[in-house]
Amino acid sequence: MKHAFRSLLLTTAVSIAALAPATAQKLKYPKAPAASEIYDAVEKPAVPVGGVEAYAQYLADNQQYPTAALQAGAKGTVTVSFVVEKTGSISNVAVAQPLNPALDAEAIRLIKGGPRWTPAQHRGGVVRQRVSVPIAFEIPAENGSGAATAPVGTAAAGPVTQVVKPDQPARPVGGTEAFFEWIQQNQKYPALARQKKIQGRVMMEFVVQKDGSLTDIKPVKRLGSGLDEEAIRLIKAAPKWDPATYQGQPMKQKMVLPVVFTL
Repeated sequence: MKHAFRSLLLTTAVSIAALAPATAQKLKYPKAPAASEIYDAVEKPAVPVGGVEAYAQYLADNQQYPTAALQAGAKGTVTVSFVVEKTGSISNVAVAQPLNPALDAEAIRLIKGGPRWTPAQHRGGVVRQRVSVPIAFEIPAENGSGAATAPVGTAAAGPVTQVVKPDQPARPVGGTEAFFEWIQQNQKYPALARQKKIQGRVMMEFVVQKDGSLTDIKPVKRLGSGLDEEAIRLIKAAPKWDPATYQGQPMKQKMVLPVVFTL
């Protein structure tokens, strides 16, 4: 009887020993993330340093509406895709679906110049993640932006004018980049705004006259603390523009442009 019991114990021990390797083979451990793999979905997504709200504020404060896009009346949302690297830097910046060359370029500039990100985490490790950010471009005071007036006849009360689309829009002498560069070089940051650490965009409306001078200058989106007054001063002192033309003749055109203040 004892012999039979020992045989049973031995058989059981052998069976367990044989089963152990098979059980170990069935256990599956998660694979470590590949070093170069780019993930679209992760357990803990990448986020901008400082938070999403601060990142959205950065985009709003630093957006510069391209003059060419304003003149063409271009607007909409540009979705920019990029990869957040393991270091928090970004790479592979590209527009997912082109909207307008000037708006696409501005959206890419904003993303490239933005703050670093906290990288994504997946399966216990830091990984690369593909992120998409939509950037909206809306024309302020759209009813007046880019409008031009041309004489079309006379009446008893005097000349009759109507709003028309110019054949050639008004543009800064020397080009848009030269104009914004002049704005930056001649900008005097108000002491109060600097003290309060206020920065952002003052949207300025003005009329480019037939001789290229800028008149009827006023802010349509204000920041306060002296920034609005500085923006007015800059536009008043700015170089002349090449006026808009209609059927070969110069004409007046209303414009809306941002004056950007960055500390």
